[in-house]
Amino acid sequence: MQFSGRRRNLRLAGDQKSACYPHSLQFYLEPPSENISLIEFENLAIDRLKLLKTVENLGVSYVKGTEQYQSKLEAEIRKLKFSFRENLEDEYEARRRDHISHFILRLAYCQSEDLRRWFIQQEMDLLRFRFNILPKDKIQNFLKDSHLQFEAISDDEKSQREPDIIASSPSLSGTQLEFESVYKIPFADALDLFRGRRVYLEDGFAYVPLKDIVAIILNEFRAKLSKALALTARTLPAVQSDERLQPLLNHLSHSYTGQDYSVQGNTGKISLDQLDSLSTTSFPPCMRQLHKALRENHHLRHGGRMQYGLFLKGIGLTLEQALQFWKREFVRGKMDPDKFDRGYSYNIRHSFGKEGKRTDYTPYSCMKIILTNPPGQGDYHGCPFRHSDPELLKQKLQSYKISPQGISQILDLIKGTHYQVACQKYFEIIHNVDDCGFSLNHPNQFFVESQRILNGGKDIKKESSQLETPQAKPSVPKTKDVSSALASLNSSLEMDMEGLEEYFSE
Repeated sequence: MQFSGRRRNLRLAGDQKSACYPHSLQFYLEPPSENISLIEFENLAIDRLKLLKTVENLGVSYVKGTEQYQSKLEAEIRKLKFSFRENLEDEYEARRRDHISHFILRLAYCQSEDLRRWFIQQEMDLLRFRFNILPKDKIQNFLKDSHLQFEAISDDEKSQREPDIIASSPSLSGTQLEFESVYKIPFADALDLFRGRRVYLEDGFAYVPLKDIVAIILNEFRAKLSKALALTARTLPAVQSDERLQPLLNHLSHSYTGQDYSVQGNTGKISLDQLDSLSTTSFPPCMRQLHKALRENHHLRHGGRMQYGLFLKGIGLTLEQALQFWKREFVRGKMDPDKFDRGYSYNIRHSFGKEGKRTDYTPYSCMKIILTNPPGQGDYHGCPFRHSDPELLKQKLQSYKISPQGISQILDLIKGTHYQVACQKYFEIIHNVDDCGFSLNHPNQFFVESQRILNGGKDIKKESSQLETPQAKPSVPKTKDVSSALASLNSSLEMDMEGLEEYFSE
């Protein structure tokens, strides 16, 4: 795969297109060979990441294979314009996007064992979904194209072995084989079924019903993808030497791809008097924890001030409100007012894009909070679901009036390292909803969705207050082109820190 400033359009006839991608699913055995532009590279990487994060979220929130799981995943694939179903017209472009984007994320997710494990699991779940909706008449061709030597046996063979196959295959539940395909598979490829005594063996071959063959296909896919990721990791230094790709690949594995909360339409609609009540009703646990610590200690250490200050900016606090809020707390913590004015005012203005380079600093996403700058002794920042001791977290959730059943569900999600889904479950519990209807990726998203529910879908209401003056419109317009999206996606920690060290330092 080569990258250029401009994409070279390939004109293929219908038969050629079909030959390139004959199925809506594949094992990704051959890397793409065409030239693509950097802009398309960026867009495909972001869209694939969105899809895999949705796969992860749905896999935890719903039973895989259920109607609700299938419909929600299909809707997301449709929205992102990836392939998912056979016999749809003009599927070439969707399958091409699927193929190229998979290999792009291989580059980003081959860098550690944890990243590889996550990537493999989501890709396996995606393949399972696509295989389950693959028409039966397409399965044999798919197996052949994937280099899997699995042959469907004839009706005569099936009739001869029907009693033995049914008795050895619990998935058939005593049904007849008349409408069920059975595949003859080398014994070594069906070891998992053999260990579980869930398959009929004869003369070195396993006779596997269609309902069970997906497990074997997924095992083959896992083995091939795991090996491919290991090989990709070896060649990664050569790819990262390209200065155009290095920023994207270095940060894509823990990047936020959702809404930009650096500029809010709700600017000035939140009063300082509301913060205490909002912290208990609409703040995610990470920000609720920071707010409580600030109110009690009138001080937050470096990481806490960074995380909480930008969150408050994102929910709509004006520059004047931020200056008043931080000054009031610092002074209560025995800081001299003149020291605040000399040492902090400039840097707060800088964080709002009013000084220096006038950079619009972005509130931290969930992934950034989870994966960077873990809290130490005396810190209150970070993600409570990721960084708290389970017993202490349990006590905190009890103080939040979470039911024992809800706490058990949250702790189970944490054991599976699904920290964002655990926070989403917390959201559903405190708002008394069965399905929040979104995938939680950002603390400010938590706040916005909470306010939408509590206000009946209306805009955030501001309580009367004489303490602050509305902020003027941002002086720097928001750029909407793809390049700025990449810059926002991959802005390094060093850029986030620039100009804010004094404000957030001890």
